[in-house]
Amino acid sequence: MTHRRTRRALAAALGIAASIALVAGCAGQADEASSASGEDSREGGDIVFLINSLGTSWVPNESSVSSYEGNIWGQITDKLVYVDEEGAVSPWVAESWEQNDDATEFTLHLKEGVTFSDGTALDAEAVVANLDYWAFGDEEKGIIPIGLFPKTYVGAEAVDDTTVKVSFDASTLGFIPTLGYHGSILVSPETLALSKEEQADLSNFSGSGPFVVESWADGDNVVLSKRDDYAWGPEALGRTDAAYLDSITYKLVSEASTRIGALTSGQAQVIYNIQPSELDGLADQGYTIGIPRYLGFTNGYRVNVNAEPFDDALVRQSFQHAIDRQEILDTVYTEDWQAAEGIVQSNVPEASDHSDEFAYDAEQAAELLDEAGWELGPDGVRTKDGETLSVTLYPNPYLTTSSAIDELVSQQLAALGWDVSVQEYDVSTYAEKVSNDENTPLYETTRSFIDVGTVASILTSANNGEDWFGLGESDETLNDLRDRIAQATDTDLRAEAVDELQTYVLEQGLFIPVTQIVQRIYVQSPDLQGVTYNGVAYANYYTAYLED
Repeated sequence: MTHRRTRRALAAALGIAASIALVAGCAGQADEASSASGEDSREGGDIVFLINSLGTSWVPNESSVSSYEGNIWGQITDKLVYVDEEGAVSPWVAESWEQNDDATEFTLHLKEGVTFSDGTALDAEAVVANLDYWAFGDEEKGIIPIGLFPKTYVGAEAVDDTTVKVSFDASTLGFIPTLGYHGSILVSPETLALSKEEQADLSNFSGSGPFVVESWADGDNVVLSKRDDYAWGPEALGRTDAAYLDSITYKLVSEASTRIGALTSGQAQVIYNIQPSELDGLADQGYTIGIPRYLGFTNGYRVNVNAEPFDDALVRQSFQHAIDRQEILDTVYTEDWQAAEGIVQSNVPEASDHSDEFAYDAEQAAELLDEAGWELGPDGVRTKDGETLSVTLYPNPYLTTSSAIDELVSQQLAALGWDVSVQEYDVSTYAEKVSNDENTPLYETTRSFIDVGTVASILTSANNGEDWFGLGESDETLNDLRDRIAQATDTDLRAEAVDELQTYVLEQGLFIPVTQIVQRIYVQSPDLQGVTYNGVAYANYYTAYLED
């Protein structure tokens, strides 16, 4: 039996938008029988994906890094290379490549016959346009570069229709893997030529992926339909032809309980980001749990060394040892979550175990506060020179478990004499008042990346880096480690520098790891098979199908 539903039926379902509006003729309820076997029986079907937010922008350079829009970009766009959950790089639109000895010049060889959904060729000129767009953005239009694209990029040229030569002004060992980052999506030059306002209209978007945008309603839903002429999928996924599914409907449903109800009643096939405490019960009912870890930083607190009391290394080091991470794992998560082993996830190829350097030790944490001059008062709160030892924790709105984590951490800190408050914001307010405020003393964050070489552009301000700790370029040790990682031409030497970097950042208390990150939680119907996850933990429905 195949699983098909006409686009007319899908449109009708979306028209019943008063509630979640996804019941009638729902996906997986086949209206056409088939006796075909093998892959033919996988053809067709529509799925509904309930998501808790659709972010704030559809301009590719801005929204491609969103945890929410990224789910959709992943279905309607391709990348030059494919990177799996362990960081392995394989061909996609670029079928091969070469680089010179010092990793300053790369030559990409493209597949022939690839097209965008607007009918234009995804050729060398189109790739050059995308590379320039990722690297430089478009200042006149107010479009920013993508955050983790190498700052060493000089330019690219189309040697012929399928050959692109790319140049950098310094060694850029991570260039090829970074082409698999979810920001490096290939977009039609005709889309890139539009104004920022026009690009924000998703109906104007043209990628080369296995699905296309059929319709969308701002802040409510996005409907994707299969592209029948697609024939250039990544071989690493075992398929290069068109997708099996006919359509994917992303529907915003804010309430987690409503998402769960829709899944268990068969109105949806996938729900996104519910609390881990719900997972075991759903697994017991036969639903498939997807909790992929992405390549990147662990989940933790980034510390601003310019803000009191974190301008004192002793206080930062105390904070490092004050967190009982096992209690967080035992209380907030299921047994599938893993302890942090350092500032980078353990599936990053260059990762090494630094657990001992930030182990929970309440006695040591108290001694460090004593040494820093913060005296414990009769009310259980520490003070120094008339000031109270205080901190506000801001739960990360992109992480469903963040509030629970911060509540536990606040209790652990309070036991040591901290005066702790917890302030929650939604996604847009969090960006405005917390993550974009350079005066915020400390907040919970994480960051995906595909290649560890990009770490160097995050931790300091060099080359418009994110300057996570407010150090700018004032810390010579951090600068040296940053440069050794960024300029390495040998992966072994780069791994040594990454190891030293982790030790230094942890010893200085600049980043306080909490757990390994699972930012994207998927629960899906057992009927939905063949789902894969890439290196940044986005579900890929290109190879997915509905089982009878």
